[in-house]
Amino acid sequence: MGKTAKIKKLKKKVSKLKAKLAAAQDHTHKVSPLAPASFPDLPVIAGARFSAVKAGVKYKDRLDVMLAELQAGSTVAGVFTKSATRSAPVLDCQAKLGGASDKGAAFLVNAGNSNAFTGATGDGSVAAITSAVAGALDVPQDRVFTASTGVIGEPLPHDRITAKIDELKGLLVPDAMQDAAQAIRTTDTFPKGAKAEVKIGDRIVHIAGFAKGSGMIAPDMATMLVFIFTDAKIAQEDLQAMLSDLNEDSFNAITVDSDTSTSDTLLLAATGASGVDVDQNNTAFRTALNDVMLDLAHQVVRDGEGATKFVEVRVTGAKSDAEAKIHALSIANSPLVKTAVAGEDPNWGRVVMAIGKSGAYADRDLLTIRFGDILVAEKGWVSPDYQEEAGATYMKQDDLLIDVDLGVGDGQATVWTCDLTHAYIQINADYRS
Repeated sequence: MGKTAKIKKLKKKVSKLKAKLAAAQDHTHKVSPLAPASFPDLPVIAGARFSAVKAGVKYKDRLDVMLAELQAGSTVAGVFTKSATRSAPVLDCQAKLGGASDKGAAFLVNAGNSNAFTGATGDGSVAAITSAVAGALDVPQDRVFTASTGVIGEPLPHDRITAKIDELKGLLVPDAMQDAAQAIRTTDTFPKGAKAEVKIGDRIVHIAGFAKGSGMIAPDMATMLVFIFTDAKIAQEDLQAMLSDLNEDSFNAITVDSDTSTSDTLLLAATGASGVDVDQNNTAFRTALNDVMLDLAHQVVRDGEGATKFVEVRVTGAKSDAEAKIHALSIANSPLVKTAVAGEDPNWGRVVMAIGKSGAYADRDLLTIRFGDILVAEKGWVSPDYQEEAGATYMKQDDLLIDVDLGVGDGQATVWTCDLTHAYIQINADYRS
């Protein structure tokens, strides 16, 4: 090959690389097509104040650390990742939960570095941050809860955070939840917020929260970072019981890529500022809290890395609810199912495959499968009335339902997922570069 030909070949290769880089960067800044129209107008939660700053933990010139201050007497509940390699902040939060306190509390969260798999250095970072926040806000150090999200295995430059504590304190205001939501994003394409209000007696109680999550999302507690606040007055034991229960059918029922994070943290705070007493048996409050949790969980799926489809997987007729969930997750986590959805291919054979491999009981000849309202398969075979064109048309929708009836019992479960596209590979292949 001559010199001119070699140069042409190299120029062509460089051109292709530039195009790939541009495509990756374009996706990074492109909001998910499944995103809500706007961030909700979250209500002020009396007894809570928020702030956010640019600390440069990893990202340049963007909000990346947030602080929430809770008034004296606030109660805090939480659920966390079950990962065996969970992060230093998670372990610290778990150790601090429980019991009543007449003192204030605080949450501090950073993006860009997860402080996970960092050994004693990670513990030292948590201690430095919680000590600095405790001193600035005059709260006990064991009432300061931290969370970190981002790259695993790199020491957290906590000095960049502690240097901003006074600034964070000075910026605390009741109506800065949207800034806080922005500050905890990593690969998220939009901030996630949700709200509810409920009348208890003749008083209104408010609930509001925000979340981050886009990749490394699989149900094994909360599957992301989530912070929810209410002005209701709730004992810590009741708050924890409600959170743990409602978590199972919200944050523990979503999956983007079947990978459970080392940093998953969900904290729920009740300031008590409304003066309205609530216990775990209050149906109206539970319903409102569940609405907020489910809304945030769905937004995480809608922001799944590279997602173009939001998929509900509903399984009924299983031997038990637990077995129904096993089947539903097998379908939702199947790369073959998810890529078929991405390609708008009504490949119901992949659903059959996912049921068969799940490990839970199924009888081939009792299966019924629907895409939305379209009967696709029944009695161990494709329905004689099924038209492939109808299935293909249905799969073009943004929101899809895969409905399976196993016909062997009364168990049921619903989980939510998204499709798997080439953009997911781009985002994660370049995550540390």
